[in-house]
Amino acid sequence: MARTFLSWPVLRQLTGADRLGRGTAVRSRRTEEITARTETADRVAKSVCPYCAVGCAQKVYVKDELVIQIEGDPDSPVNRGRLCPKGSASKNLVTSPLRQTTVKYRAPYATEWTDLALDTAMDMIADRVVKARNDTWQDVDEQGRRVRRTLGIASLGGATLDNEENYLIKKLFTAMGAIQIENQARI
Repeated sequence: MARTFLSWPVLRQLTGADRLGRGTAVRSRRTEEITARTETADRVAKSVCPYCAVGCAQKVYVKDELVIQIEGDPDSPVNRGRLCPKGSASKNLVTSPLRQTTVKYRAPYATEWTDLALDTAMDMIADRVVKARNDTWQDVDEQGRRVRRTLGIASLGGATLDNEENYLIKKLFTAMGAIQIENQARI
């Protein structure tokens, strides 16, 4: 009975050396038995948070080929190990049961979404890009100047794209003849 009584955190705090209750006085047996998820990881992959253009570095802890934890990378000069609330919750991007894992398609005038195979969806996108380019291609403008362009295709990049990704997108859309290309790259 006395042993159980002395195991109460308040009594350990009052009778022990940890008077402020910030250390051993408040630790339970269960707390002592717990190990961090990061200690049991098989490997750690370095990554960058996908939410904004700041580029906060992350450490992605993997066990049995599943993501078990994502934390800020303390070696990064950008975020020095810190993450905003969205970056801290980025583990849900890959582990949430609500995550979409199939391509969804709603046919014209349909009211329901259907699943498509990725290859089918990519072929549909490619066909539509080629059709839009062919249907709106201009060799010359209204004044007879050679323009070789299409106004039927445009690109609007998001803030999560970095300069290298935007460079490649610009090259791709320019090669297709698009001239309406914009992005929000900040790094």
